[in-house]
Amino acid sequence: MFNIRFHGRGGQGIKTAGRLLGTAFFLEGYEVQDAPRYGAERRGAPMSAYVRADRKPINARGIITHPDLVVVVDDSLIPVPAAGVLAGIRPDTVLLIASHEDDAVWRSRLNLKSPILTIKPSEGADPASVSAACAGASARLTGVIRKENLIEALEDELGKLGPALLKANLDTVLQGFESMSAHQGLVRQSEAIALIDYQKPEWINLPLEASELASATIQGAQTSVQVRTGLWRTQRPVVHYEDCHRCWWVCSSFCPDSAISVNEEGFPVIDYEHCKGCMICVAQCPSHAIVAIPESEAQRLERQGEQR
Repeated sequence: MFNIRFHGRGGQGIKTAGRLLGTAFFLEGYEVQDAPRYGAERRGAPMSAYVRADRKPINARGIITHPDLVVVVDDSLIPVPAAGVLAGIRPDTVLLIASHEDDAVWRSRLNLKSPILTIKPSEGADPASVSAACAGASARLTGVIRKENLIEALEDELGKLGPALLKANLDTVLQGFESMSAHQGLVRQSEAIALIDYQKPEWINLPLEASELASATIQGAQTSVQVRTGLWRTQRPVVHYEDCHRCWWVCSSFCPDSAISVNEEGFPVIDYEHCKGCMICVAQCPSHAIVAIPESEAQRLERQGEQR
C-alpha cells in the first residue's frame, strides 16, 4: 500500500493536492483513501492531508503514522513540532520539499538516511500552485500513475472552476510531473503494521515538587548564567548517542534557552544547569535519539552512579 502524507498551511491547496493524487490513483484502478486533517481551521495554520492507495481493500483508518512519501509544501513547517512533518519517517521514506534551498542543504540540515528531493517554487508563485506542482511530482515518484490519468484527475477536480484556471494548474502539475522523471518509482509501497505487534506507550508520572510556600524571584539584568533554571524541570531530555545522526541544525538551533551545544565530534551536549525541560528537542529530533525521562528517575540514576 502507498502511504503518502502532505504538509502545508491552510489556504495552500493541501486538501486539493491530496484529492488530485487520490483521484489519479483511483483512475489507475487502486482502492483509495484521501482526506485532509486540520488543526486550527484557519488560513495559515499547519495542516496535513493523507492518501492511501492499494490494489486490495483498505481497512486502515486515521492518520498515516509511517509514511512512504512525505510532501512538504511549506518548508517553514519542518522545525514546527506541532506540524509533525518528520513524525514516523523511516530510512526508506522519501521526503519531497518545496523550497528555494537545494537537496544538499536539506540533507546537511536534517542528516537523515531518507532520500530528500526538492522542487523549487517559481518566484512569486501562488501557494496553491506550489501544492499542484507537488501533487504532480508525487504522482511521478510513485511510478504507477500515467500522465493521461493525472490530467483526467485534474480535470475532474478543477474543471468546474473554468478553463483559464484549469489550464494554469494543468501546466503546473505537468511541470512537477516532469521534474521528477529521473526519480520515477522511487517511492515504494510498504506493508501495513500488524496490530498484534502494537506496544502501548509507557505511563509517565509527573510528580509535584513538595513546597509549602512559593514566591516570585526577581533576578538582576544579565545574570541568566547564574540562575540555575534547570531546577524547574519535571522531565529531563536524555540523548541516546548510539541513535544520534549528528544533525547539527535541529536540536541545537531550536532549543529556546540555548541549552544545547554541539561538541567537536558533532554530538549535542545538554546543559542541565539551564535546561528547563520544555522537551522541544525531543519533539524535533528526527531520529528520536533524544528521549524524555522523569527528573526524579534521572536523579535516582545519578545517585546510583555516584554510589558505585
